[in-house]
Amino acid sequence: MDLAFLHPLYEHPGPWASVYVDTSRHTEDTPHERQLTARAMARQLSEQGADEATCRAVQSAIEDLKHSSDLHGRALFARAGEVILDPPLARPPQGGDWAEWAPLPRVTPLLELAGEDPVCVVAYVDRKGADFELRSGLGSEGAGSVTGRQWPVHRTSSMDWSERHFQLRVENTWEHNAAEIADALAVCQEETRADLLILVGDDRERRSVHERLPKRLHDLVVEAPHGIGSRLLDEDVERARTEHVRRRAAAELERFLAARSPDEEGRAGAVEGVPALVEAARERRIDELLIRLDGPDAHREVWIGEDPDQLAVRRTDLKILGEQHSWPARADDALIRSAVATDAAALAVSEQEAQEVPVGGLGALLRWK
Repeated sequence: MDLAFLHPLYEHPGPWASVYVDTSRHTEDTPHERQLTARAMARQLSEQGADEATCRAVQSAIEDLKHSSDLHGRALFARAGEVILDPPLARPPQGGDWAEWAPLPRVTPLLELAGEDPVCVVAYVDRKGADFELRSGLGSEGAGSVTGRQWPVHRTSSMDWSERHFQLRVENTWEHNAAEIADALAVCQEETRADLLILVGDDRERRSVHERLPKRLHDLVVEAPHGIGSRLLDEDVERARTEHVRRRAAAELERFLAARSPDEEGRAGAVEGVPALVEAARERRIDELLIRLDGPDAHREVWIGEDPDQLAVRRTDLKILGEQHSWPARADDALIRSAVATDAAALAVSEQEAQEVPVGGLGALLRWK
């Protein structure tokens, strides 16, 4: 997950209100339910020590969602009477609505609820061209189309010379149109930064387009077994998106496992466990965080200072480093703050994918240059 969108959260000091709201239910009573949720979340924050202005800002922001078309949910991060960031969620928060008041914003749940949301371009391909559709966990929208040569596109069954010549022209038309579609699809992927390209159509047309795409995109392509004109169902897209996330997590875990072994200079390319990660964060060497959300180290307490690289396992360690002000914080959120400051990435791995790796649920791939 690219963490760049979290930068506004670390441009201001805490404490922070972090609120996750489920908007997946839409009924006639939704506006009234949102008002009840708004009051409940403001009350929870107040009971945890949040200031009145911030509670009011959160309540107002949730009330504004009473007519929202958000499919799954919304996260709200507020301080000093202002909502600083309110990203939509790609899936509803587990356990429903909740709020927390803490020194750092509770951003780790975003890795699962908003982070791994592959954007797909679905290309409905036929012999004359293709329609593109952009799909994600937040919905779908048109993404353009391409029209190739319109004639001739149908082959004949006769075998005399003139019809064989016509057949050759048909083949040339197909090849031309496939190349046109592939070029347009490559441009669409670059503009949308899509993680996945799903080709829908007859076998031959799908294959022709697939073969003509740039090699850098081949690993992103999924061919859907549907005929011409069929629209890809939501469950088909979700299956492809889920498989893409699983493959990426598995590849990153494999890279992490291989990097734990020291190189010829005795340096490991990956570390795990809170003490090693805190040291790597202080030295700005984290390249990608791996977080198992249910890991025991995720909520382990560390100590933080005002700057992202001011963190330690013990409060006394920060004083030794010269930091006069310090606060307790969750290890996962403190490490994400450090990762954001150094333009590192983060990846949520499930218990099924990771088993007991990384140890304690927290690990990182390192940068040495």
